[in-house]
Amino acid sequence: MDYLEFKIKCLEEFREILIAELAEIGFDSFLETEDGIDAYAAESEFDRARFDGLIASYQDAAQISLSESIMPRVNWNEEWEKNYDPIAVDDLVYVRASFHEPKPEFKYEIVINPKMSFGTGHHATTFQMLRHQGELDHEGKRVLDVGSGTGILAIMAHLLGAKSVEAFDIDDWCVDNGNENFDLNGLQTRMGLGTIREVNPQGNFDIVLANINKNVLLDEMEIYSRLLPNQGYLLLSGFYAEDISDLLEAAKPFGLGLVKKSSKDNWAALILQKT
Repeated sequence: MDYLEFKIKCLEEFREILIAELAEIGFDSFLETEDGIDAYAAESEFDRARFDGLIASYQDAAQISLSESIMPRVNWNEEWEKNYDPIAVDDLVYVRASFHEPKPEFKYEIVINPKMSFGTGHHATTFQMLRHQGELDHEGKRVLDVGSGTGILAIMAHLLGAKSVEAFDIDDWCVDNGNENFDLNGLQTRMGLGTIREVNPQGNFDIVLANINKNVLLDEMEIYSRLLPNQGYLLLSGFYAEDISDLLEAAKPFGLGLVKKSSKDNWAALILQKT
């Protein structure tokens, strides 16, 4: 089966958004590049009309240009191995793939084989979430990771001493990939499949992690609050720095107050606490 390859040049802040959107219309593999992303879809399952409509909707805002070609089916593991470099979050944690050498000088190490799932630590949102996790006491805590992707934040919670960790994602590929990464890092839990309303996790959780996007966070804010006890923490990312005020305004009616905010490459992250 042949694959269609699209080399998409775009603004950096739209890379992850486009990956998420393209995954929804049948694309099953992605590589981030210096200029944007390479996206791949099976030729037999490609929906030209939906693709053209999606690209048109982001064309101007993301400054998209693209080229298209046909390629034989490839070994995706080999492709991402060529393009996946390890990263360090300060001196807290070293995130690497299984084919990279370990670095024992770091306090923690996470092994992530990302395949096509989201969350390798390279994106500014994941980087900031990991950093903020390192600033909170997880010892003996109950932690929920909403929209877990590769499972990297759930794994970080486990390494930081959480008593129990629950995680889920709406994408079955992410669930399979996340469970593989849990096994690589000694995390015994299994990732659930579905939205937060479908999975229906049962609180209280001492820490809730949600690195998704602005609209989902706004829609689910009340649910996060219900899952937290007084003094519980909510860590958010997946939105731009200019959206911080909207998130804080939405959180206020549910007793969620700002503890800390940060931004990197115009992507923002928040630590909120329920009072």
